[in-house]
Amino acid sequence: MNAYTLAKSVHVTTAMLSIAGFIARFILLWRGSVLMQRPVLRILPHVNDTLLLGAALTMLWLGRINPFAVSWLSAKLTALLVYILLGLIALRRGRTRGARLAAFLGAVAVFAYIVLVATTRSVAPAVAAP
Repeated sequence: MNAYTLAKSVHVTTAMLSIAGFIARFILLWRGSVLMQRPVLRILPHVNDTLLLGAALTMLWLGRINPFAVSWLSAKLTALLVYILLGLIALRRGRTRGARLAAFLGAVAVFAYIVLVATTRSVAPAVAAP
């Protein structure tokens, strides 16, 4: 396995762990679980997301890719910022349950868009050619 393939495997794995953890934390928060107070649930997502970012940067470096020169990577980065903002609202900043739920659903939809953009390498994956 070459370095790029390894970085991509780490990136995909940590991305899936990230969304699974986000959904699990939202469910715990929604149910009012005391587990949300556990240090591991506050620290582990940051560790995982750091590995996710590191793998992404490694792939860019190994591939000598400027993400701002490739439209689908620019779209993915922009969507990532929206995902982070919605995640913050869903897990911390939402003032009402309705706002948190809407932000959660939006974040999951944006994550799906990011995955589609990454797999199709198209800014508009729904209209991408098969």
